[in-house]
Amino acid sequence: MSGVIVVGSANLDLVYRVHALPAPGETVLATGAAKHPGGKGNNQVIAVARAGAPATFVAAIGADADGDLLVAALEQAGVTLLLRRPATPTGTALITVDDAAENSIVVNSGANNDLIDLTDEERTAVASASILLMQLETPLPTVIAAAAAARAAGTAVVLNAAPFRPLPPELLALVDLLIVNEVEAAAVGEEQLAQVPECVVTLGARGAVVRDRTGVSTAVASPKVDAVDTTGAGDTFCGALVAALDDGLGLAAAARFAVAAAALSVQREGAVSSIPTRAVIDEFLASLE
Repeated sequence: MSGVIVVGSANLDLVYRVHALPAPGETVLATGAAKHPGGKGNNQVIAVARAGAPATFVAAIGADADGDLLVAALEQAGVTLLLRRPATPTGTALITVDDAAENSIVVNSGANNDLIDLTDEERTAVASASILLMQLETPLPTVIAAAAAARAAGTAVVLNAAPFRPLPPELLALVDLLIVNEVEAAAVGEEQLAQVPECVVTLGARGAVVRDRTGVSTAVASPKVDAVDTTGAGDTFCGALVAALDDGLGLAAAARFAVAAAALSVQREGAVSSIPTRAVIDEFLASLE
């Protein structure tokens, strides 16, 4: 068993730059606009691949021009694809980014909702991977089914509980490592966080805190950088983290690697376009030492 398989979402990001995020009822003029490949699953699997781990992606991407753009970016990143291409339009995300690099995001799931049930080929791929990484932008029954298939095969289950929704007990019982940000951690609650063997709470510019299987918590500080766009930074962290775990690093060391990757990503615009490669991450870490 080796490599990382991601079962998750893919969207086309419609990104608008603004001086300040609009208040309710306010109209603001954009200073720029762009289209980028996105979606949590898509971002994370490309982050896995660029961080040097074998990466496989199970997703539903519409059979349209937007979907073709996403597929091309995945192929360019060297990701092995197990895709469904339904007639449903590809998912989209409307993202506004202000001058302070903060963002707001609205997602239209589109074809992601067609990722229902796992095929025999997809279950075999999950069973042959060392790590399964998932998020919560696809139907919850599919997330649970993939986690159950992974647990049965001895594949480690990593869940990024974003965007947050209540976690069913049957899913939580299958998770080996839970990744959440501060807001999501508060929503999950201390009781449920204590039920998973390992946990990572990301803290944005302050880094992350990890709790390993022994119950030891470790704070991992983030290097100080000038942020341009924080879109996709959390996804970069998740992908880099599991790639490092697949490479044999312990949780704290993997988190240091992932924090460095995220710090690099916020210095460039876009989600996929800002994800660094393994060589760049290693060079950055070396410079910090």
